[in-house]
Amino acid sequence: MNLQKNRNLTFWALHAMGWSAYGLAQYAGALLYGKAIAYTKVILIASLTGFILSSWLRLLCRQLWKQPPAVMIGFGLLGAYVTALAWRIPVNLAYVTLFPQERMHMVGWVDYFGGTMSSTYLMVCWMGLYFGFHYYESMQAQREATLRHAALAQEAQLKMLRYQLNPHFLFNTLNAISTLILDNRNSVANSAVTGLSEFLRYTLDQDPMKKVTVAQEVDALNLYLEIEKLRFGNRLTIEFAIDAQASTVLMPSLLLQPLIENAIKYAVSPREQGGKIRIGGHVTGGMLQLEVSDDGPGMVNAPRLTNGRGVGIRNTCERLQVLYGERGTVQVHNTEPGLRVALTFPAESVAQLAA
Repeated sequence: MNLQKNRNLTFWALHAMGWSAYGLAQYAGALLYGKAIAYTKVILIASLTGFILSSWLRLLCRQLWKQPPAVMIGFGLLGAYVTALAWRIPVNLAYVTLFPQERMHMVGWVDYFGGTMSSTYLMVCWMGLYFGFHYYESMQAQREATLRHAALAQEAQLKMLRYQLNPHFLFNTLNAISTLILDNRNSVANSAVTGLSEFLRYTLDQDPMKKVTVAQEVDALNLYLEIEKLRFGNRLTIEFAIDAQASTVLMPSLLLQPLIENAIKYAVSPREQGGKIRIGGHVTGGMLQLEVSDDGPGMVNAPRLTNGRGVGIRNTCERLQVLYGERGTVQVHNTEPGLRVALTFPAESVAQLAA
């Protein structure tokens, strides 16, 4: 709300300054050409009516901002002309009222619209300045969002690395490998060591700013899940339901990792029978929808994120908001049994990213 108030204050301040500058310029011209003192009243009326009538162009510019260039230019010129047409009426009326001798040069009511074309240029300049300021503001917001995303992505990677290097995690994994060796299951143990190495290499090499396809993210998750299966065996069941179209869509790297980690920690590990985790994805209406669900105990008051799962979910939510604004959402629902976390954000292809 404070930001909106500041933006409104900035607009009206600049709007008033612009029309004040117009009035001063007209007054200087009147002095230069030796016009009568009464002409300052015409200038004052022109400045005040211009200030009032042109203010609606702000609403028009807002509507045209996201339109195609042809629509923006066409309706922008039309709006400028209509505004100039309306503005010339009080200006010309004031002029002939203060200078009655000028009425003899008027041939009809159409003359009250005289000067509309030159005034249209003024309104076009007004709109050009508005679009210029709006463009600058958008670029600044985009730059700030990029910087925030970089910070969040780096923080996510650091948290990931801390988790991977967590002695407890490594102890459990290495203990499972040791057990396989003692059981003379050397080939399985070797596969486990290879999987651990590949997963650690992925987390170390992966650029947090880089987007990957859903298929690539699933491959990375499989490296992690294969290691966890050494710990839980048949207690951990994984189901993937990724549509073919969704597999080729781009997504932020390492986005699903904390959600799956939460599911294992709270839905699988504490229960003797283990649990099931489902990872789904599909594209609908140009939006990619991903979900991670489990059959665990769920959360107490899921929408408020009141237990330990909330940290990972909030970080995921903030990262999507930085990347996609209002178009990136996270929804959390208890499913009885279990919990479902659904992510929705714009579906981008490799070609779109390259462009």
